[in-house]
Amino acid sequence: MIFVKNKRKIKINIILINKNMENLFGLLFFISLICLIVGLIKPTIFGKFLKGELTRKKIGKIFGISTVVFFVLIGVTSETPKKIDKQTEQQIVAENTQNTEVVEENKNENFETVEKEAKTDITSTPKEKETETLSIVTPEPTPTLTPGSIQIEQEIEKMVESVPTEYKSALNKATLYANNMDMSKQGVYDQLVSEYGEKFSVDAAQYAIDNVKANWNANALAKAKTYQDVMDMSPASIRDQLTSAYGEKFIQSEADYAIEHLND
Repeated sequence: MIFVKNKRKIKINIILINKNMENLFGLLFFISLICLIVGLIKPTIFGKFLKGELTRKKIGKIFGISTVVFFVLIGVTSETPKKIDKQTEQQIVAENTQNTEVVEENKNENFETVEKEAKTDITSTPKEKETETLSIVTPEPTPTLTPGSIQIEQEIEKMVESVPTEYKSALNKATLYANNMDMSKQGVYDQLVSEYGEKFSVDAAQYAIDNVKANWNANALAKAKTYQDVMDMSPASIRDQLTSAYGEKFIQSEADYAIEHLND
């Protein structure tokens, strides 16, 4: 179990690094694209930074190549988290299967113990049976359901059954990202609707965010400790990374909670 947890922590760190690299390459891509457009319009603006004669062809070659390179790097870094997500899901399913087998084994052992005790009671002597006092167990009254409560239960069942499959799938993914990868609420939502992520509809993603059960303060604290232990970042830098639109996207109160309990 310790090896699995460490392995999962390593995968989460890899996802974190890939996500930051993706954001960095995205920023460099947009900068290169802007420089390409500006350079094609007015090449002389880069005279302070580039030596020699500046022509539109030379500017187009420099920034055109850099724009293509950064675009390719964005695609490469965005593919890695998807593969790791699938591996993490498979590990969770395997762990749940092992836990189910353990529970079944315990049930079988308890059943065998009860059966042995019952056989021992049957083989007791007549004298022992005569001296035993019978305890009368009064059955607990079963609660009677009123028509109103029955109607409420039926309406709840209809509501659960009427939820579209896409919404349920989005909720399952949101639960995975929130509880296994310690992502923020906004981070989970962006991952669900991203064309480089899960590609769910906006309505399905919003349903998942409204119904997912997660402790966002605890997620922010887990991310903060990762930055402190793995990347040796200062509390101020960690706070900025947690609330950054290009970082973890936690709200200010969640980031404050994480910094306050960082060394607990």
